[in-house]
Amino acid sequence: MENISATACRPYIDVLLDRLKQRSNSAVLRYLDDDVTGNALRRSIFRHARALTALGIGRGSLVALLSPNCPDGLAIRYAANLLGAATIFLPKLANANRMSTLLTRLQPTLLVVFRETVRFIPDAFDGRLAFVGIGPASSRIDKLAQAQSELPLRGQLRPDDLAVVVSSGGTTGVPKCSRRSFSTYSTMVGTADDEKRRQLINGPLAYLSQVLVDATLIGGGTVVLKPHYDPAETLATIQSERITDMLLVEPQLFETMNHPDVGRCNLSSLRSIVHVGGSAPAVLRQRAALRLGSVLTHAYGASEMGLVSVLPPSSYEDRDRLTCAGRIRVGVEVRVRRADRTIARAGECGNIEVRSAAVADGYYRQTLEEAQKFRDGWCLTGDTGFIDEAGYLYILGRAADVAQIDGVAIGPTQIEDVLCRVPDLRYAVVLAADNDAGKYGWNALVEPWVAGPDVALCMRKLKIAFGARVANRIRIVVTDRVPLTEQGKADRTAIEAIVKDDLRSRLDTLPSIFRAPVLAIH
Repeated sequence: MENISATACRPYIDVLLDRLKQRSNSAVLRYLDDDVTGNALRRSIFRHARALTALGIGRGSLVALLSPNCPDGLAIRYAANLLGAATIFLPKLANANRMSTLLTRLQPTLLVVFRETVRFIPDAFDGRLAFVGIGPASSRIDKLAQAQSELPLRGQLRPDDLAVVVSSGGTTGVPKCSRRSFSTYSTMVGTADDEKRRQLINGPLAYLSQVLVDATLIGGGTVVLKPHYDPAETLATIQSERITDMLLVEPQLFETMNHPDVGRCNLSSLRSIVHVGGSAPAVLRQRAALRLGSVLTHAYGASEMGLVSVLPPSSYEDRDRLTCAGRIRVGVEVRVRRADRTIARAGECGNIEVRSAAVADGYYRQTLEEAQKFRDGWCLTGDTGFIDEAGYLYILGRAADVAQIDGVAIGPTQIEDVLCRVPDLRYAVVLAADNDAGKYGWNALVEPWVAGPDVALCMRKLKIAFGARVANRIRIVVTDRVPLTEQGKADRTAIEAIVKDDLRSRLDTLPSIFRAPVLAIH
């Protein structure tokens, strides 16, 4: 995805349809052990476009899809874009209130639901529904499409029309939804030819997976669709499908590298495992590189800002570089703003701001949040970090999780790295404390290899690394498993709930005289 081709100036859907025509008899998708040829996917797109037209979908419409990773979901999305309608793959939020809030904000013209996802429709939703694989025949878009012509259709879109709305991870609540026009999105997914690419997609299409699908198909590669992430299945699929490229969020990467099948599966086809999505302690990156080979690529970016920087496999041989997010990509501008609003020099910490052709046009139906996130073409990432003299970008964490103590910026990843070097611990996630507990600056949720980790040893290591002043502001909470979101990221809301439960249980064991609030240490 480093080289944007000349075809990026054309609407991505036109380029995609041309590529599918060129690969008419070749497999472009692999789903449930069956191949879908370019011709089959192209015909499906045209049939679904006519079905959507019959349902009143066209320019100005928003088609929301609660879709599993399947060819029909992709075909419906491409068909809607061909008609000039905008699309969004919805996250599968288990919390009905959050899903209801999200749908109320989006107000989709049509919500397409599959047999596998019908349970996620909130009872309060009263918008238009269409179904795939379930529901009354009159509302079955898959049945309606089967009766339509498969002859080609001309696109009805305009470059400035809204094309794609992409959900954020929603780790702190209801997801935000960034928006891109056909012009912006087409630039984002236009790639160099890569016909040997076999991209594994086992993450929800609501997030970065949809971008990887589009870029792979436009580049002439093949997409292998799996319904969800599972470490054993992931390793088996790499071997059986000769996967060349895949994406894992950091908790999934670490789970995969620790799986016993790593040493039993043939992973020689892999060219790149891109890992994204949060903290990646240097020690865990180092272990992953040793166990999975020279294929790791760390990418920094988000749904709002696109891809910002890349640390390629060759850099994993340099331990000093394992703490960074890589070099800033060509065509991407990054600046660091200090607390006094001035622009930082090399090596100085501050809040990260990004500008590029891949930055979203804003948020969809969130004017206040948009004004706070996007300013004069720049995306205010909400992350704290710095750029060194050599042009490498370092991310310390979310600004809310980073503290300046005695003039030194301390972030979650630095704390996590120390904890993950303790032999008892498999994984750790550090977040800023909400101050309800008083003195603590950070909560560290740690996942041990076995029960009963040595918390005292953890604290000694923290004091050696940061000094007692910092270490004493870190509260360690032990859990059997770090909770993850649908996307696979650490679930901040669930982690905060675990921390609060731990605090209550500790207080309940104390005599009442000791239960008064503790004053914060400054």
